[in-house]
Amino acid sequence: MGAKLAGSSRGGRRRANVMAEINVTPFVDVMLVLLIIFMVTAPLLTAGVSINLPKTNAKSLSQPDSKPLEVSIDSRGDIYLGDQRQKDIPALVEKLRAIATETQGDRVIYFRADKGVAYGRSMEVMAGVQTSGFTKIALVTENKDSK
Repeated sequence: MGAKLAGSSRGGRRRANVMAEINVTPFVDVMLVLLIIFMVTAPLLTAGVSINLPKTNAKSLSQPDSKPLEVSIDSRGDIYLGDQRQKDIPALVEKLRAIATETQGDRVIYFRADKGVAYGRSMEVMAGVQTSGFTKIALVTENKDSK
């Protein structure tokens, strides 16, 4: 004369229903946050000096495996090695000589100059780069088709 209660099974233990679904909502949230972070930081990783490059129809050079060495001149005529401002041409030459002794001067220097900079100023800086021991100097321009 026993009564069976709802939800009870043999032996008096209840079996929980196993949920076989994976909750992907937190995964999607994390991926969207990472996507936004990379979209915001990627443009900031480009060259640190803002320069208005002249436009030409020259072919692009193949990129080397190592980080390129850039010498830039902005619109005010200030000189930069990478994204670090240099006091003057002798200071630039001194730093480049130190780099040249480490790499035997085999690296290519990418020379970027604002199109408003006087030709003479560009040649003074380029001559300083050459006297520091680097003979491979690539001039960087923008393609006319890019905007």
